[in-house]
Amino acid sequence: MSDTKSGYEIRANLLVQAQDLIERNIDRKVNQVMDYNHNNQETPKTVPARQVKAADVIGIAKELYAFVEEK
Repeated sequence: MSDTKSGYEIRANLLVQAQDLIERNIDRKVNQVMDYNHNNQETPKTVPARQVKAADVIGIAKELYAFVEEK
């Protein structure tokens, strides 16, 4: 059996990686704000929304794909 992946499989994997990257970055930002708010209760910051937009995922995936295409 071949280990070669189709273009569709590569792009699907890149979309998953891009979404995971965005979600981890959002989690870090939320945790930073929550830690800040815990220590600065008089001047709390607004906790960012945990929203992943399709356009953001596609944009990051395109960046990753551009790296894959480099020779």
